[in-house]
Amino acid sequence: MNRKLTDRVKNAIPIGANARFFTETIEVETLSPLAFFEAGRSDYGDHRFLWQNADNTVKLVGIGQAAVLTAETERFQSISSQWKALCEGLIKEEKDMDPVLFGGFSFDPETRQDEEWQAFPAAYFTVPLFQLKMENGKTYVSINYVTEEMEAAAEFEALRQERDRLTHIAEVEEFTIQSKPALVSQTEIATERYMQAVEKVTSQINQQIAEKVVIAREIKLTFEEEFQKTAALNAITNEQQASYHFGLQIGEDMFFGATPERLVEIKNGQAYSACVAGSIHRGKSAKADQQLGEQLLRDKKNREEHQYVVDMITEVFTEFCTSLQVNKTPKLLKVRDIQHLFTPVEGKLAEDMDIFRLVEALHPTPALGGVPRKTALEIIREEERMDRGFYAGPIGWTDAAGNGEFAVAIRSGLLTGNEAYLYAGGGIVADSKPDEEYAETWVKFRPVLRALGGSLHE
Repeated sequence: MNRKLTDRVKNAIPIGANARFFTETIEVETLSPLAFFEAGRSDYGDHRFLWQNADNTVKLVGIGQAAVLTAETERFQSISSQWKALCEGLIKEEKDMDPVLFGGFSFDPETRQDEEWQAFPAAYFTVPLFQLKMENGKTYVSINYVTEEMEAAAEFEALRQERDRLTHIAEVEEFTIQSKPALVSQTEIATERYMQAVEKVTSQINQQIAEKVVIAREIKLTFEEEFQKTAALNAITNEQQASYHFGLQIGEDMFFGATPERLVEIKNGQAYSACVAGSIHRGKSAKADQQLGEQLLRDKKNREEHQYVVDMITEVFTEFCTSLQVNKTPKLLKVRDIQHLFTPVEGKLAEDMDIFRLVEALHPTPALGGVPRKTALEIIREEERMDRGFYAGPIGWTDAAGNGEFAVAIRSGLLTGNEAYLYAGGGIVADSKPDEEYAETWVKFRPVLRALGGSLHE
C-alpha cells in the first residue's frame, strides 16, 4: 500500500461534513474468521475486532479503521448521530453488503479510574477498513473507505489489492496458534473489600433501600510474555461454543469474552432480547444436571432475580415496540460451567427507533445493575469501588440498514501487555451470603480462566 493510505489505516481521519463513504463487496470461498483476523496482525494489529453470535449464523471480523466514533458524554445519542451522519454519505451498489459499525460502551462512565482501561473511551466504535461477514452459508469481504478527497479512485484501487492480499493470506497461508504463555501469578484483587460490599449491600436491601444490586470483583493474571490475541480468541470460542464471542482490540489491548446474554437484536425491523438472570452450576452427570436445573426453576431467590429482568425488559419493549411477545415462564439456558434462567422477548420495533435507543434504555439490565436502576448504580459506585470498564457493558454491531445485535459483555477479560484482568459478579438480594456469592463468582470466572490457562477455583 502507498504511504498515504497506510497512514490513513493506522490513524483514521476525523469525519467531516463532506465525507463520502464508499463500500464494495466481493464473495469469497469460505475461510476461517480467526485466519482473517490473524492476517491483519502485522499491518493492522492495533485495530481489529471479531464477533460471532450464539448460533454461529453471523460472524464478523474487522481489520483496520475506515472511521472511528467515540463519545464521553451523551454517548448513546452521540454514537447514533455520528453513525447516521456518516451513512448519509454512503455510496454503494445493491449487491454490496451494508458496512458494519462495531464497538461498545463502558458499564458506567462515572467509575473511570483504573489504568488498565485507559485505551477505552466511554463509547468506542469503528468502521473497519476491511470487513469479513459470514452469513447464510456465504462469506463476503468488503472494503469500507471514508474520504473527503474528490478523487479517490487510485486509493480505492490500492485498497482492492490489499483486500485481495489479506484474503489470500487467510485462505492459503497456515498460521500457528501460539501456545499459552506460562502463568507467573494469579491474584485476587480487593477480595476483602468485595466481601464487605456484599455484606453492606445485603444490609441496605434489608433496609429496603434497594431490591437488588449486582456487585462484581476482579482477578489479575500475569504471564511470562504477552498472550497472542488470536490464541485467546481461539481458546474462548472453543471453551464456550454456545455463546456470543467477541474481541475488540484498541492498540495493544484487547477486551474479549464469551457471553451467554444477548441484550438486543434488530433484524428487518423486528427486535429481540433475552432475559438471563438466576443461575446454578452444572451437574457432574446428566441426572444431577437435570436435578440442579429443576432446583433452579423452583428457587424463590433466583426466580425473583429473574423476574426483575423480565419486568424491566418488557417495560422497555412496550415503550419502543408496536407489538410484544413474552414467555410466561422461564426456560433453562445451559453453557459449559453454569445454567441460567432464560426468557426470550420479541417485538416489532417502532419506525422512529434505532438500536442505540434500545441499548440505552436497556442498559444496565437488573442482571448487571440492580433494582431500582438509579439507586443500584449509586450503591455500586459507593460499595464496589471498581472500574468495570467495558465489563458488563453493551458490545456489538449495527449496519447501515439498521440491523444489528448487542450482547452484555460478561464472562470477559482484558488483555493488556503480559497481564489479563478478569471480571465476575452476582446479584445481591435480601438473603445473600458473602461466602456463597464469592463462590458463584468463581463459577463465572471459569470460562476465561480456562481459556487463558489460569488456576480454576474448585
